[in-house]
Amino acid sequence: MSGDSKGFGFVEMPNNAEAQAAINSLNGYSMGGRSLSVNEARPREESGSRGGGNRGGGNRW
Repeated sequence: MSGDSKGFGFVEMPNNAEAQAAINSLNGYSMGGRSLSVNEARPREESGSRGGGNRGGGNRW
């Protein structure tokens, strides 16, 4: 492993139409010599009981 950050983040959009437009226009876009991978956030799969639960999230895409 290189130790470099994956450089990921989450963006909240006001509605599904704007989220889909952003995904369609930015997925595969080259920035700084790297290709962006843009998609809708998915809930993490449960891998045992670690507590916590849902911490919100609103309109994340």
